[in-house]
Amino acid sequence: MLKYYLKDLVLTLIPLAIVAGLVWWLVTLNRVRLWHENFQRIWRTRLARISLIVICLYLAVFLLDSVTFPVFQETGGKKFYQRSKTLLDLIYQPVKEDSYSAPMARHQFGNEKALNKGFHPFGTNINGEDVLRNALRGIRIAFIIGGLTLLIILPLGLFFGLVAGYYGGRTDTGVTYAYSTLECIPEILLLIVLMNIFGNGIIQLCVALGITSWVGLCRITRGETMKIKTMEFVQASRALGHSHGHIIFRHILPNIMHIVLITAVLRFSGLVMAEVVLSYLGLGVPRNITSWGIMIDQARGELARDPMVWWNITAAFIFMFILILAVNFFGDATRDILDPRTRKETGRA
Repeated sequence: MLKYYLKDLVLTLIPLAIVAGLVWWLVTLNRVRLWHENFQRIWRTRLARISLIVICLYLAVFLLDSVTFPVFQETGGKKFYQRSKTLLDLIYQPVKEDSYSAPMARHQFGNEKALNKGFHPFGTNINGEDVLRNALRGIRIAFIIGGLTLLIILPLGLFFGLVAGYYGGRTDTGVTYAYSTLECIPEILLLIVLMNIFGNGIIQLCVALGITSWVGLCRITRGETMKIKTMEFVQASRALGHSHGHIIFRHILPNIMHIVLITAVLRFSGLVMAEVVLSYLGLGVPRNITSWGIMIDQARGELARDPMVWWNITAAFIFMFILILAVNFFGDATRDILDPRTRKETGRA
């Protein structure tokens, strides 16, 4: 019995640790006066504020669906492990029907004599599962894939970009040759090859996406590093005898953090859509895990039947569309404020 509690505890701590690390990073940045002013400007932007509220609502659902605990069934005086439940299951756990049910319908789809056992705002799928509950489960998979993949992209892109831009010479040539070669391969084909090598799974998918997605951040970081290292304050630090590590971490890295933040926000939406495409092709998350890509893949046959079952793909599309739209709007507003080249000053120079 203890092993089931430990298993659910580990599965709960991993996403909570990721969110806690993100919050700690943002709080640390907020203590810097410049970043504090930037965050205030972001919050005063109406579109960014609304987008951030929507993202926080999605994040709240993600956390509720991440806190798991085991459920045991007592048979013959002994307890047996049945399944794991989440806090979201306690809040919203709809009744399972026999098969399809249209959105907000009182009877089963195609059989007006058979009444539904419960109410389903988005209807049910072929297995009788509530479509709204499945769409809410897809939020957790989207955040896990986006978060874990960014944890791979950011270190790789920053490391190789900083090293290539700062040291130059053969190091720069080697890094440039490596990511230029990687870019010559179509991303979707490389993802298909990697998923066939690694196998289907969430961790495997994150690793494959991380391998194919760090190049953009590396190129931007390399260019900014080459520009900053020629500035006077870096030359002064070098003249004072500071080490290369001191110059990189104390002078160059803080001046490109706005690029890291903008890239992470904008890349997140691309990672969510990549999971949907790969799951649609049968190369994404396993079939026993509910995600938006799996829901859209299951809806292929439903759209061809008569009468058409449209609510499964519609629910997945609506939830994915709102999240990606909010992330893109927030990323655009953040870029306008943090990027010196596109910053929109209002009221003062």
